[in-house]
Amino acid sequence: MLLDRLVARQRKAWINTKHSTGDSTIMKCRSSQRERRDFLATSACGLGTAALHSLLSHDSQAAPPAANPYQPKPSHRVAQAKACIFLNMGGGTSQMDLFDPKPLLSQRHQEPLPPSFYSDKTLFSNLDPKTATLLGSPWKFGQHGECGMEMSELLPHLSSCVDDIAQIRSVHTDEFNHQQATVMLFTGKGNAGRPSVGSWVAYGLGSESQQLPAYVVLGGKPSGGFSTLSSGLLPTAYNGVPFRQEGSPIVNLRAPQGISRQQQLETVDGISRMNRHQYELVRDPEILTRIAAYELAFRMQASAPQLLDLGDESAETLRLYGADRGEAPFTEEQKISGFKKGRFAKVAQQFLLARRLVERGVRFVVIDVGGWDHHYSMAKNTPYYCALVDQPAAALIKDLKQRGLLDETLVVWGTEFGRTPVGENAGMAADEGVPNTGRDHHPFAFSMWMAGGGVQGGTIVGQTDDIGWLPVEDPVHMNDFHATLLHLLGLNHERLAVRSQGLDVRLTDVGGHVVQKLLKQRSPI
Repeated sequence: MLLDRLVARQRKAWINTKHSTGDSTIMKCRSSQRERRDFLATSACGLGTAALHSLLSHDSQAAPPAANPYQPKPSHRVAQAKACIFLNMGGGTSQMDLFDPKPLLSQRHQEPLPPSFYSDKTLFSNLDPKTATLLGSPWKFGQHGECGMEMSELLPHLSSCVDDIAQIRSVHTDEFNHQQATVMLFTGKGNAGRPSVGSWVAYGLGSESQQLPAYVVLGGKPSGGFSTLSSGLLPTAYNGVPFRQEGSPIVNLRAPQGISRQQQLETVDGISRMNRHQYELVRDPEILTRIAAYELAFRMQASAPQLLDLGDESAETLRLYGADRGEAPFTEEQKISGFKKGRFAKVAQQFLLARRLVERGVRFVVIDVGGWDHHYSMAKNTPYYCALVDQPAAALIKDLKQRGLLDETLVVWGTEFGRTPVGENAGMAADEGVPNTGRDHHPFAFSMWMAGGGVQGGTIVGQTDDIGWLPVEDPVHMNDFHATLLHLLGLNHERLAVRSQGLDVRLTDVGGHVVQKLLKQRSPI
């Protein structure tokens, strides 16, 4: 067998290196090492780089239990949710334009910002508090559902789901810039190197999927970069697995022409045997990640094509998400920024794919929809992005509910921070008669929401002041949000920790409290 000959050759090279000091022997060993690296990099079609995760294959020889990083684990308490779909609205959504109406702000439109609001706060560099003026929302709000929750006219589809949504209007974070704030949104701290929330969930609960990664990212990489998807201090088996936006979502999904599934099985099985042998020698946990990666990659070749084929979805479901919908008109700024046609349909398909992933046992799915950083041209950009996500986000809630999955799936609308109640005074001229202004970064108070998975729908938690500058009731720190998310998934945020440099590191750092008002069943952990 080819793999047996390969193993024998590697052993011979190692013996030659150990017992000879001649230059020719050293060069021969180096050549053999390069061949081995090339073989491992190309075997199983390179799918290991796309997978990096999950349970060991039932098709190949069973590996030792320790080699199964995603073995299902018991939760700390009875879980309300089995999975989470995290909608990341990268760039910072404007709370007073979407979720938190401020009539007084509109009444005082273009009045100077009172000094009391910024005397002890740091403003972004684009704002001069001496000339900053209040900016009321140009869009109307209306009451919806049995609960009467108010929501912007820009979100007509989500407005029909308010009885399933719990709004948090008093979120605040510690970070002011996009990268650090996004890292904090995902990891609980603004500095890179800590595990992301999806990694914590996969680490704490394992996976229900035998065929797919436990932690999947759709739509691109958040602005915080790889740090927002990384397993950090945890084994790399718990990294987020990105599915590509263009072309095939998974690279090298199909086997090379002329390679049978049996040949691939033998190849992956041989690689696993070599890696298990090496693990017994050095006990490096990253070797277990490598084993899991190759074997999951092999299984994904059979399962992923079916997952990615939306042809088995009904026409009604495709219309619900807007999977074939047309494009909203691009503004000139969007054309210059390289906006591509087909984005509306692509985003809708990603939301639908998220449902298909959790339906198949994937534990944590992130959908990244960036572009909400509206420092200017707010009057054009905000409606565009609302139209981009409103229909598929509402469809996701409705579809999960219709299939009986909403009660066990937590859906989250997240953003790294909000926007200021004042307009930017960057001296930009009016664009086609519309003031060319927008809102700046605002970490002190903003809105997020949750739905399903044990959340009390039709609920509003927290309140901000009359212009949306600061929380005045039930402030929710980002670590409180994380504690609540983990609680709904059955995890105690104080017990879910990993030892690093003598300290117990956790997602919620040294703070964080479960927001009981968000829960359908209020009970201690």
